[in-house]
Amino acid sequence: MLPDPNSLYGPLDPAPEAGYEDAPPRMGFFTDTSVCIGCKACEVACKEWNGVPESGLDLLGMSYDNTGALTANSWRHVAFIEQPRPAGHGASPSDVLGAPVDAGPDQPVGSGPQFLGMPGAQPPGRGSGAEGRTDFRWLMMSDVCKHCTHAACLDVCPTGSLFRTEFGTVVVQEDICNGCGYCISACPYGVIDQRKDDGRAWKCTLCYDRLGAGMTPACAQACPTESIQYGPLDELRERAAARVETLHDRGVPEARLYGHDPNDGVGGDGAFFLLLDEPEVYGLPPDPVVTTRDLPKMWKRAGLAALAMAAATVAAFVGGSS
Repeated sequence: MLPDPNSLYGPLDPAPEAGYEDAPPRMGFFTDTSVCIGCKACEVACKEWNGVPESGLDLLGMSYDNTGALTANSWRHVAFIEQPRPAGHGASPSDVLGAPVDAGPDQPVGSGPQFLGMPGAQPPGRGSGAEGRTDFRWLMMSDVCKHCTHAACLDVCPTGSLFRTEFGTVVVQEDICNGCGYCISACPYGVIDQRKDDGRAWKCTLCYDRLGAGMTPACAQACPTESIQYGPLDELRERAAARVETLHDRGVPEARLYGHDPNDGVGGDGAFFLLLDEPEVYGLPPDPVVTTRDLPKMWKRAGLAALAMAAATVAAFVGGSS
């Protein structure tokens, strides 16, 4: 029987592909960054439920973002991206940090702190409208493992520590992880990390233990604004598409989805996002591709090269003996 041509790329339902019969609907996360308030309740809930060690107080000097990135001890990371917002349009990726809003003629842009005026008597934009705002804006996003349809971490794990669940998610069994680190370099998102004290790989499990009991993952349960939504992936994609259309109708043309497309380079993500700027602004790759996609072609070419080398060696010996 020939292997499924989509086993390393293209759209598929990952749980049946992994051998589960009568699998439940694929479950996942939809994170709507337009309503994230940066409270970090998801980070705290994740640590409390999963027993993730504390990361310490690390003042990075980057707004209120003191975790910095997804790590072995931070399975949820609330990113804070501070942008100047020019009047009349949203900020572009080149506007991220370092450019004062209203630099004077004698002070070049990016030369240092600027006086932004005294606090107003009403919320920003109330008097001038959203189009006239020139203040800073925060883009906040709770990042997490993407639980890819085509997960390269699964492909390269030599011990079977990483496995696909019946819900289509990807989980690490830390008790059989040998700390080789192959999954870390294979992940196109840079999600997986090793703990320094034991060398094993750790990441979000999408609260696999809670899913089996019919419960909502801890981060989604704790989110006060429903920025993190959990449910069947097909329903989440429909809900997300409607949300983007609503935002466009309300004058937010930069709203877009990321990781929702089953035809992208990873076959679509089990955890996808609504963004208000380019993916690069949030530290996300613009066009992620599963890193094992081309392995069959690579092995085929390596085999042909080996055969050619063997044939050349035999020909050299036969020619020399004659």
